[in-house]
Amino acid sequence: MKEIHHWIDGKEYKGTSGRFSDVYNPATGEVQARLSLITKAEMDDAIARAAKAQIAWGATNPQRRARVMMAFVGLINRDMDKLAEALSSEHGKTFPDAKGDIQRGLEVIEFCIGAPHLLKGEFTDSAGPGIDMYSMRQPLGVVAGITPFNFPAMIPLWKMGPALSAGNAMILKPSERDPSVPLMLAKLLQEAGLPDGVLQVVNGDKESVDAILDSEVIQAVGFVGSTPIAQYIYERAAATGKRAQCFGGAKNHMIIMPDADLNQAADALVGAGYGAAGERCMAISVAVPVGEKTADALIEKLIPRIEKLKVGPWTAGNDIDYGPVVTKAAKENILRLVQSGVDQGADLVVDGRDFNLQGYEDGFFVGPHLFDRVTPDMDIYKTEIFGPVLSTVRAATYEDAIKLALDHEYGNGTAIYTRDGDTARDFANRINIGMVGINVPIPVPLAYHTFGGWKKSGFGDLNQHGPDAFRFYTRTKTVTARWPSGIKEGGEFNFKAMD
Repeated sequence: MKEIHHWIDGKEYKGTSGRFSDVYNPATGEVQARLSLITKAEMDDAIARAAKAQIAWGATNPQRRARVMMAFVGLINRDMDKLAEALSSEHGKTFPDAKGDIQRGLEVIEFCIGAPHLLKGEFTDSAGPGIDMYSMRQPLGVVAGITPFNFPAMIPLWKMGPALSAGNAMILKPSERDPSVPLMLAKLLQEAGLPDGVLQVVNGDKESVDAILDSEVIQAVGFVGSTPIAQYIYERAAATGKRAQCFGGAKNHMIIMPDADLNQAADALVGAGYGAAGERCMAISVAVPVGEKTADALIEKLIPRIEKLKVGPWTAGNDIDYGPVVTKAAKENILRLVQSGVDQGADLVVDGRDFNLQGYEDGFFVGPHLFDRVTPDMDIYKTEIFGPVLSTVRAATYEDAIKLALDHEYGNGTAIYTRDGDTARDFANRINIGMVGINVPIPVPLAYHTFGGWKKSGFGDLNQHGPDAFRFYTRTKTVTARWPSGIKEGGEFNFKAMD
């Protein structure tokens, strides 16, 4: 059985815990590797080694750090297919989707090549007689990233790129469900010129997460995952004086106005709702057609599109629409929620409960589901299902539709399909959600903007990637310098305002 280890001080480290986690092939349900889990003592040692390595890395000028990122971009492009194959084999997503996962992370690394500009401070000459003032953006020291299974390349790259470019060392704890790609990325960073010890990749469970949160050395934590865990990490990190940006669950609504192009809207819903088997925090899981006529026409267009979806393993070719979900437990939870929707009175107009893929009966495949006439009191509306399930909530008016999104506890992403500029502008201004699409179903910002949700989808003041990431991973130091001619002798004991 293959064993997957840690990456400490620029080399593989087996660990001594004797504890392992199984890594599955989601398409077959078979265990394909064992993942070594780190001990608290080993975690503390990795953190201490990172702190030692960070001193020289933090003193390296930003342009030289940016050159490491530049080389890293080339190496990721060189090994794109190799990385995507490893990602698909552990996560289950299709090969094109795996490459997209890597590409969206790569774009953040490309943005980080501009770190010298992003780390510039401010300067004011002659703030007073002979007085100049300037600010410096300096690294925090050692920071940590705790990343989820659903984007095993993209989100680690979102964390490590800005953190390392800003001069920090990073402890990265990826998901134990698909750990290989983060380790491969660490090796590529070493090849790109990153000094040993500046990036430590450690594998573990809650014990390792708590070791990160309780460490007095680690200054900041970035997390992506479920809302309960995001809130737990945010509160515990804050209690120990750390910065934290923690992103949680989602229930993303897409409003379809009567004037929308329904063919475009239906295509968008299918791609955004069922891509990656719905295991995206930006997936559209709630369709909100406005008016009965719009709803009837939309359902009529959705049903044949959904019934034609091709579900299979990533090895079956690039025409597969989506693959299995990540674990057996995830599959069981999705089907439990589907059954709750039926029991609570929603219309299951596309029923994927009996889906069975010949030759892959033990895999974690879930057929596509479409609900109509879902109401806000139902579990399938309130809960993040994280599977290939689309719920349709009919709204009588635009005001009813927008109220659904406004009132939901999650505020990650949302979209509206309309041809009316006034409606689109009103929606974008009024909605209390962090990322908004206008005729765009999955409004994930590009790398030079920031990514983040509102309400219970995000905890912390600063978002991921873009300028916010460099603010998060640095401290501002302001210097007041005085070089007057004819300095007088003797001290002054009163605190004077600037002349």
